[in-house]
Amino acid sequence: MSSQFGKLFRIATFGESHGGGVGVVVEGCPPRLTLEAADIQRDLDRRRPGQSHLTTPRQEADAVEILSGLFEGVTLGSPIAMLVRNKDARPEAYEAMKNVFRPSHADFTTEAKYGVRNWQGGGRASARETVGRVAAGAIARKLLASAGIDVIGWVQRVQEIEAQVDSESVDLSAVEAHITRCPDAKAAAQMEAAIDAARRDGDSLGGVVSCIARGVPAGLGEPVFEKLEAALAGALLSLPAAKGFEIGSGFAGTKLRGSEHNDPFIPGDDGRTRTAANRSGGVQGGISNGETIEVRVAFKPTATISKAQQTVDREGNAVTLEAQGRHDPCVLPRAVPLVEAMVCLVLADHWLRQKAVDVLPTLGD
Repeated sequence: MSSQFGKLFRIATFGESHGGGVGVVVEGCPPRLTLEAADIQRDLDRRRPGQSHLTTPRQEADAVEILSGLFEGVTLGSPIAMLVRNKDARPEAYEAMKNVFRPSHADFTTEAKYGVRNWQGGGRASARETVGRVAAGAIARKLLASAGIDVIGWVQRVQEIEAQVDSESVDLSAVEAHITRCPDAKAAAQMEAAIDAARRDGDSLGGVVSCIARGVPAGLGEPVFEKLEAALAGALLSLPAAKGFEIGSGFAGTKLRGSEHNDPFIPGDDGRTRTAANRSGGVQGGISNGETIEVRVAFKPTATISKAQQTVDREGNAVTLEAQGRHDPCVLPRAVPLVEAMVCLVLADHWLRQKAVDVLPTLGD
C-alpha cells in the first residue's frame, strides 16, 4: 500500500479510522525552522469532525502529539513524528456492513485488491487518514511562509450553488467566517441550507474547492514527467472523494482561441514580470511563472449515506443497505484544509528541489 509522498520533503502517513490513532512521519524538513504544536493544531482544528451541524457528529479533539524532530522550539532536521489518538471511535456501528459493499465506496475495490479490508469505518479509505496529511501540511506551510508563500483555499461550489470570490483579495478570516468555508456570504447561506436539507434526507452533496498559492517564485516544477501542475493534480486527486482537477482556465479554456487564451507578459509595478490574465494558473511548461497559482478540485457527494440503497454482499446477493455510522453530508467544508495541505506539501517539496538546483555552479564559474 502506497502511504508515502514527496521527494525531498517526504511524508509517510499511518493509521485507520477506528484504530488506536492516525499520524505521519515527516522527513526532509530543514533544521532550525521555528515550530510548535500550535502551528499543527491550528490546521487540525479546521479539519476535525464535529465542527457544526454540517459535519459528522463524531467528536475528536484531534490533539497532536509531536514525538520527535523538535528541540527547544525548532526543527532538528531529523524525522518529525506526529500522532493523533482516536478517542471517539465506534467500530460496532459498522458491524452491519461487515459483509456488505457500500455503493461507490472503496469497500469492494479494496477487498478485490488486497483480499482483506478493515470494514470498521473504511480503514485507510476513510477520510480520517487525512489527519496525517494536514499535520504534515502545516509544517510545509510554515516552511513556505519563510519563503513568502501563502496558500489559502475555500468552498467555491456546492452542487449548483456557485460563490463569487475575488481570488486576489480573499483571506483566511473571510473563509473562516462561515461554517461552509465559503467567503461569499450569500452563497454560503444557500450552501448551508442545501447541505442541511441533504443531511435531513439521509443524502449527501458534492462540489468544488478552489485554492490559490501567492508568492510562489518562478522556476518550480520538474519537467517532463513531474511538471508542477502534474504534481498538484496527483496530490489533490489522491484525496478521498476527489474526482476532478483544474488549473487556471481549466476546461473552460478549451472554448477560447489561442489569441484569447495566451497570457502576454507585462511588467509589474514591483519590477516582477506579470501576465495579463493568468489563464495558465501560474504554471507554464510545467514550471511556475511567478504568478498566483490557482487550482480547483471537484469532490463527489459522500458515498456513505443513510438513505436506502441497493447493493450486494460478499456472496453477490442483492441487499438493501441503510448505512449506519457518522458521516459528513458534504465533505466540502472540511476538505478545504485538506486541499491546502496537499498544495503546501507539493510546493514545499518543489521549493526544496529548486533550492538544490540553485546552489549548483553555472558552467564557466
